[in-house]
Amino acid sequence: MTRTIVASATREIIIGFDQPFCVIGERINPTGRKKLAAEMIAGNFETVIKDALEQAACGATMLDVNAGVTSVNPNETEPGLLVQTLEIVQGLVDLPLSIDSSVTAAIEAALKVAKGRPLVNSVTGEEEKLEAILPLIKKYNVPVVAISNDETGISMDPDVRFAVAKKIVQRCADFGIPAHDVVVDPLVMPIGALGDAGRQVFALLRRLREELKVNTTCGLSNISFGLPHRHGINAAFIPMVIGAGMTSAIMNPVRPQEMEAVRGANVLNGTDENCTNWIRTYKDYKLAEGGQAVAARTQVNAPGDGNGNGGRRRGGREARMARG
Repeated sequence: MTRTIVASATREIIIGFDQPFCVIGERINPTGRKKLAAEMIAGNFETVIKDALEQAACGATMLDVNAGVTSVNPNETEPGLLVQTLEIVQGLVDLPLSIDSSVTAAIEAALKVAKGRPLVNSVTGEEEKLEAILPLIKKYNVPVVAISNDETGISMDPDVRFAVAKKIVQRCADFGIPAHDVVVDPLVMPIGALGDAGRQVFALLRRLREELKVNTTCGLSNISFGLPHRHGINAAFIPMVIGAGMTSAIMNPVRPQEMEAVRGANVLNGTDENCTNWIRTYKDYKLAEGGQAVAARTQVNAPGDGNGNGGRRRGGREARMARG
């Protein structure tokens, strides 16, 4: 059984087919958030701190950390800012982190200070990227997100995207990186622009699981880009991709509707043993006036809480695709 291990200084998480769905909190990302970008440039991390604590409290399994505040001289500006952001976040929460950058120097700088075993987000099928990123993955012995596009861009043909993913897994093997440390992003297209985007990704996920035997992830809200009431589409999409074999997603854990879908899918998929996390989270659940659902309390992640944390303890993306 394929298992990808990530860890903070004190907590180990397993991403796997037999594990609860791994929710990678997306909020610490200034792409498309002008106010956050301006704060980070000015050395103000109040929103970063708020987002880190809130996502952890709402049930995130991991947190994605991105510091891509500018396209001007990112090789000079991003490494230091990413390190600073990463150190702040890992000082606040004990969740494993995803180092999110398209700048190789920033990834390397962050890996030098990261505690535990972070996930690197990401590498593509472009040879230049493979040659730059994979030696770092091997050197620091960390897992990596493999995005299914290459020098030709993002193909609308799911067979081409599968071929790119297969190429990345094979190139990782050339560097001595095992397939269980490759988490493939098959690239979710907006359903509003591509009517069979859902069917495409479901088929791709089954192939990735059965043929390559790799774990998978995506920028979840890409599916609803451009549509009204996006959270309804996202919430419907979650159990469907989990059923097709997806094992993690970069998403917003602060949205109750979407987290309910994750937790419900874990129950029905048999990865929330004895419905423990569902009961702990929703035992005080009630309906508010007007039929809006509320919970009397917010359940904070705890070891063995059914969010993929396992109970064991140990001592760039929006720039590539619109997440909305």
